[in-house]
Amino acid sequence: MSFEAIDGVLNINCDLIMTTALAAVLLLIGFWIKKKVPFLTKYCIPAPVIGGFLFMFITFAGHQSGAFAFKFDTTFQSPFMVAFFTTVGLGASVQLLKKGGMLLVIYWLVAAAVSIIQNFISVGLAAVTGLEYPYALLAGAISMIGGHGAAGSYGSTFVEMGYPAGITVGAAAATFGLIFGVLVGGPVARLLIEKNKLTPDESETLDTTLEEINARHGEKLTSLDVIKNVTAILVCMALGTQISGWIGKLIGMSFPSYVGAMFVAMIVRNLNEKFHWYNFDFGLVDGIGDVMLNLYLSIALMSLNLYQLLDLIGPVLLIVVCQTVILILLCYFVVFRILGSNYDAAVMCAGLLGHGLGATPSAIVNMTAVKDRYGMSRKAFMIVPIVGAFLVDIIYQPQTIAFIKFFVKGFTG
Repeated sequence: MSFEAIDGVLNINCDLIMTTALAAVLLLIGFWIKKKVPFLTKYCIPAPVIGGFLFMFITFAGHQSGAFAFKFDTTFQSPFMVAFFTTVGLGASVQLLKKGGMLLVIYWLVAAAVSIIQNFISVGLAAVTGLEYPYALLAGAISMIGGHGAAGSYGSTFVEMGYPAGITVGAAAATFGLIFGVLVGGPVARLLIEKNKLTPDESETLDTTLEEINARHGEKLTSLDVIKNVTAILVCMALGTQISGWIGKLIGMSFPSYVGAMFVAMIVRNLNEKFHWYNFDFGLVDGIGDVMLNLYLSIALMSLNLYQLLDLIGPVLLIVVCQTVILILLCYFVVFRILGSNYDAAVMCAGLLGHGLGATPSAIVNMTAVKDRYGMSRKAFMIVPIVGAFLVDIIYQPQTIAFIKFFVKGFTG
């Protein structure tokens, strides 16, 4: 950590260790504030959102006053996200996936339909506001379903095509989407749960993890067992990111590293169930994943620079606000019923608002906030990450490219 005065502004430079430590402290502050403010618990606002937002407004005040500015090294942010999805993969046995059944297919089709609706909203509002189609589409499914990664990739393509603000617009739309996604998911789920007097299905038998089996036999993890579990996570991350890189070169476009890690982890989990290479412990792995997810989102939010988005608050924000309002209405009046009108459906709506507006980690954070208040939905925690991280891309990507080819002249992707 270093301090330097530049043009009268105190610049506070945080290296990657200090950045991560600050994110952890803000996360704990978020949990503390949430505990002290009943409103935040009542409406299922995630703790990393509370702490991250608090610091985001501090940095905004520093910029507006010209007194100070922060610079963060967010190197660990991506590995944290990859680690989280790896733990998701390790938690998905074939038995659990089979029990997802038709509900997984239905949720997948719902998410895909949402991505198509988002692109129609974008081009429709572009026609009304006069915003150029590339910028409007960057505020559609590209940044809503695709997140910052897709927004940056498509934004770079549009810059090369002669739309200089492509990257900035994409980043702004994805940022606004992330903010709205983590703010509305919990409250919408709470409204559905309270209005319909929903409770978790206590008869669920989805959790057939080795943790429960070991507990029944009184077995305890040794330090070597812990090392083996952590090693499995790291190896899956390494192999998965390598495979994602190969797939990206093969298809000629960016392929998320966390997707490869998640599916390698799924393979390792199920092979381990057959060959028993090591004593897999779901509780340990799930706990590690929870830490990684919360740190990832804490870093993502605390490092957002609101002042960089002020110039784009016009048409781009209008489109994202419309995306948010329409998705809320869809979840409340349509999706909830399609998914079964039960507790699982309400939690999955929180997830859809998270990854339908921001990113899959946002979906998990939303659902975790709901789980902490009302109880577990194993179906939601199994289905949403798989669809949000990978399956939705199977439909979202081709139809988005079709929209771009139709509305943007000169696009040959």
